[in-house]
Amino acid sequence: MAARRNVRYSPLSVGEDDDYHGVRHDRRFEYKPGAYDKIPWRSVALALFLLLLGSLLLFLSFFIFTGHMGGEKSQAYGLLALGILSFMPGFYETRIAYYSWRGVKGYRFASIPDY
Repeated sequence: MAARRNVRYSPLSVGEDDDYHGVRHDRRFEYKPGAYDKIPWRSVALALFLLLLGSLLLFLSFFIFTGHMGGEKSQAYGLLALGILSFMPGFYETRIAYYSWRGVKGYRFASIPDY
């Protein structure tokens, strides 16, 4: 490919959203003091649901493996896989929410995505 050396570039026009000297300022990244204090209730509820569902599935797979409950080993492996897949994100988000609620340094509710 040949390089185009004779291309003339022109600066973009300055719009209403530009703050100073033609530099765009993205409002998504502005610091708002109350932004870190907002609790994402739906995300916390989803994390608790995933934690409880994952725990239930892990217990069911354990009971099938040990013979306390009827079922085949293939069912236990399926429940084990689903239990791990739902327990891990639920535990992670619940831990962040708990530490944020307790006020541990380095943990904020802003670390949890809000839906």
